[in-house]
Amino acid sequence: MGTIAANSLQLCAASKKLCTAFGIRLVTNPQIVRLAKNAGFDSLFIDLEYSTLSLDQASALCSAGLQIGITPFVRVPYQCGEGLVQRVLDGGALGAIFPHIHNKTDAQAAVSISKYPPMGRRSMTGQLPAFGLNATPISKVIEETNATGSSVVLMIETRESIDNIDEIAAVPGVEVLLVGSNDLSIELEVAGQFKSPEFRGALEAVSKACKKHGRVMGLAGIYETPELQNWAIKELGVGYILGQQDSGLLARSTKEVVHDLDTIAAGM
Repeated sequence: MGTIAANSLQLCAASKKLCTAFGIRLVTNPQIVRLAKNAGFDSLFIDLEYSTLSLDQASALCSAGLQIGITPFVRVPYQCGEGLVQRVLDGGALGAIFPHIHNKTDAQAAVSISKYPPMGRRSMTGQLPAFGLNATPISKVIEETNATGSSVVLMIETRESIDNIDEIAAVPGVEVLLVGSNDLSIELEVAGQFKSPEFRGALEAVSKACKKHGRVMGLAGIYETPELQNWAIKELGVGYILGQQDSGLLARSTKEVVHDLDTIAAGM
């Protein structure tokens, strides 16, 4: 009989530690998961919104994560339909990341498709990757999945979502309010100005709602900016952060390599 895989997001939250996420939107080979684990990341942020990754590739990445103990989450496309969310979760994700959540109704819909009855209306199948493909009693699947294997991560990235942040955070079953920094800054008419009063004020509103309702605050889209990240983690209480994506790391590192070689060549 199977037992569900551990959820690093929940374990980190329980011990008041930061849960770090590694984004995958370009590399399809599951060995990228081992590299993320070796680097010390706690979780995977597998992106189906801004990539050409297939469901099969996402499932392979999730399975690789489950096997070596790095928790896989998958961001689904906006308004993708409940069927796709169901397949992502059945494919091995321990939670779904929902973009562009505007209000309470959106939040309730996300919880509903992620959870089995009575918490939601996700339908049941057998031999789930989260249980190691082991035959598991339905009652155990429901209990453990609803508690551990179906994290609901809601992206806060519009002006409307900030206006409705308290009612969104209050929805039962929601675990993380994840700020999508780029889209939110655009919505606030301060595109990319992450130090602006408008953007910082929006983050403070999210922090307040998370603390009030016992949710984890997340941050995505701000990379390699220690000053802002320090403020978000230490002052706002951010507990889940997207550290970088495979594409961003490759872009930065390839430029650094060429720059170093050009510098050596120029001095010859």
